[in-house]
Amino acid sequence: MAETIVVALGGNALGSTPEKQLELVQNTAGVIADLVEQGYEVVIGHGNGPQVGMINLAMEFSANKGGGTPPMPFPECGAMTQGYIGYHLQQAIGRSLREKGIKKSCAAVITQIVVDPDDPGFLNPTKPIGSFVAKEEAEAITAEKGYVFVEDARRGYRRVVPSPLPKRIVELELVEQLVAAGNIVITVGGGGIPVVETDDGLEGVDAVIDKDRACALLARELHADRLVILTAVERVCLHYRTPDERALESLTLQECERYMAAGEFPPGSMQPKIEACMEFVRSCGGTALITSLEKAADALVGKTGTIITR
Repeated sequence: MAETIVVALGGNALGSTPEKQLELVQNTAGVIADLVEQGYEVVIGHGNGPQVGMINLAMEFSANKGGGTPPMPFPECGAMTQGYIGYHLQQAIGRSLREKGIKKSCAAVITQIVVDPDDPGFLNPTKPIGSFVAKEEAEAITAEKGYVFVEDARRGYRRVVPSPLPKRIVELELVEQLVAAGNIVITVGGGGIPVVETDDGLEGVDAVIDKDRACALLARELHADRLVILTAVERVCLHYRTPDERALESLTLQECERYMAAGEFPPGSMQPKIEACMEFVRSCGGTALITSLEKAADALVGKTGTIITR
């Protein structure tokens, strides 16, 4: 029986502009097609931080110019990113599959995820979106719009929005059916569109769910064999970007907890990835893997990457 893996694509697998993304997703698609060729059943999740920030800013700019463009609510901006990122991935993956002679369909599902309206994340915005800006520009936008900016990984300042925990994938049954039929499914894009349950049904909220946590939930619900988080580094490191940097081949849950307590994994970058892996491993006993896009195939056969186990 084929092994099912949920692959969480990081921002380095996509692009901050449609043009750059078209270029990058072809490399991403080649990696996905290689995994399919090796016999894996692949389900794909992806981030949308730069993209949702770009769309939100463009819509606000157009509306403020008075040209008749209505302001676009944040959940709708998230849905737009699911659509256009999914479209680019579908095209590129389809092309790569055809080149390999693999007859499989690939589809993107616009996915909603239920969150708790009382989640403390709504009181403490932490999720970076949009592009990096200088401190002066961040201060000017804050004064005009009231947005919250934080310094992100010493690369500049980025707007942050609430990031509630994912509770339930609304379209899970549909995703299960598509996977069972042998399709490659792109889902929980950008962490899913965050919605809350009301007496009148589901209602979108202004937030961005962490895509790694959403993919961990997806992997648990699908009873996947592995959660694979593809990011910018080949292996998780201790003392990252210091003379004492040390790459890790493996981590246990206990080691993850100890290193996080010691502040080894920054909250804005590696920490949510580690936490997502821990959630998946702890809940279902599978294994999780963190590695780079380029090394995914090697990492899945144990040649590189950082594996997280009980």
